[in-house]
Amino acid sequence: MKNILVTGGAGYIGSHIVHDLIDAGFNVTVFDNFSTGLEENIHPASRVVKGDVRNTSDIEKVFSDNIDVVFHFAALKAAGESMDEPAKYAENNICGTLNLLNRMLVHKIKYFVFSSSAAVYGEPEYLPIDENHPKNPTNYYGYTKLSIEQNLEWFSRLKGIKYAALRYFNATGYDVKGRIKGKEKNVANLSPIVMETAAGIRKQMEVYGNDYDTSDGTCIRDYIHVNDLASAHILAMNYLIEKDENLVVNLGTGYGSSVLEVIRAAEKVTNKKINYTIAARRKGDPKELVAGCKLANKLLGWEAKHSDLETIFSSMKGVYGIE
Repeated sequence: MKNILVTGGAGYIGSHIVHDLIDAGFNVTVFDNFSTGLEENIHPASRVVKGDVRNTSDIEKVFSDNIDVVFHFAALKAAGESMDEPAKYAENNICGTLNLLNRMLVHKIKYFVFSSSAAVYGEPEYLPIDENHPKNPTNYYGYTKLSIEQNLEWFSRLKGIKYAALRYFNATGYDVKGRIKGKEKNVANLSPIVMETAAGIRKQMEVYGNDYDTSDGTCIRDYIHVNDLASAHILAMNYLIEKDENLVVNLGTGYGSSVLEVIRAAEKVTNKKINYTIAARRKGDPKELVAGCKLANKLLGWEAKHSDLETIFSSMKGVYGIE
């Protein structure tokens, strides 16, 4: 098993995984429409095909290399936007994935590693959130991820595809080896917004609510470094091939940090004052989301090694031009 297709391989998470795959000796084809992906982050040893998962003729181009495994990251991911433009998210995330799966069947490709999300769970009924937690997404983006997981289960049952669905919590950081130079476009997550503020790209940032029932009144989230995500994907691929059975696991740290703790950690690492104002709570923001990730530890022998806040922000400094 040497030939890997990575859809969205020029994107934030995909580009990190491409580097790790090539460094591990795999042949990698990157398939991306470059709506958010960056050419500068693509490993020079990869084959690059420009195309879109919504277009089956584009997908057909990439299967000329006798692909063994598909890693799928080509998705829209802004939860708020998904509530305003559900058709856009249905077409890209759900229909695009089904296009990919259908072409995999034609070419008899068996293994599929899927970038899923903790958004499939919705409001937490208990913490930490384990894989048995009820699935009740509170936004359409989360629904698209759940719908894809359900389709994968059917494709596996009916057609023998073996899949790993990896449910991320809050992906963050940049490559600890410095291989990724270009920063993510159109950021909506906390840590890049914090770094944009530290770097002066933003004059200030907003903290949405300081009246939650937490230690400092701000929301708590589980932050997972992108290098830790990358290592889990390769372990998941090996699991599929060796065990020949499906895998559904959370990827997180098992502990949370508040918004203000994140800001203070970034200030310490960057030696920059981060200006913020307190804004109203956002609708649908739970006070706390923390992963139960014992299953990934058990089945994959995986653990987060780079996900402390100091390492996260130290890995981001160079990308944001902070000495």
